[in-house]
Amino acid sequence: MLVAINSQNPQMRLIRRVVEVLKGGGIIIYPTDTVYGMGCDLFNKRGIERIYEIQRRNRKQPLSFICSDLKDISRYARVSDEAYKIMKRLLPGPYTFILEASRIVPKIILPKRQTTGIRIPDNRICHALLAEMGSPVISTSVKDEAGELLSDPRVIEELFGKRVDMIIDGGIIAAEPSSVVSLLSEGVEVIRTGKGDISAFL
Repeated sequence: MLVAINSQNPQMRLIRRVVEVLKGGGIIIYPTDTVYGMGCDLFNKRGIERIYEIQRRNRKQPLSFICSDLKDISRYARVSDEAYKIMKRLLPGPYTFILEASRIVPKIILPKRQTTGIRIPDNRICHALLAEMGSPVISTSVKDEAGELLSDPRVIEELFGKRVDMIIDGGIIAAEPSSVVSLLSEGVEVIRTGKGDISAFL
């Protein structure tokens, strides 16, 4: 099901419909400030397994998730004072921060070690969705068979319409991955250069 939601002023009745799908264990595709993401409720194990299946993703590859704000992040990860200052400066924005996961993060998305990728996208649909949801949502980039990022919700519907429960049409976006920055105790390290400016870390 394709649902058009206004990217500047998301209609709450539609946001509630999406949240119903998520709380019912469904999988959605939604716009962020970097790419269209595929996601489910962070605490829905079956939904997470379905995402691994749909994306033919190696189970050893961890999954990231989106949070509503910095206070929310501190529930799901251990945040040092330095990490907090960095994130406060850059979020919401096109960054994924690697942090040490707290105990409440499901083990299924932490295959290798106790670290996790967390984002707060600068996107009003995401903000409305997370506020209504009250818990994080898994976020993994939507790509075609060739591994190219998809930016057009109509194309996404053609490819994934039968495999996911709902697709949010938030308009065509200039799809570019987020910059990935590790804020673990070993110090700040840029893992991937993407949309977010990483000059402050170099």
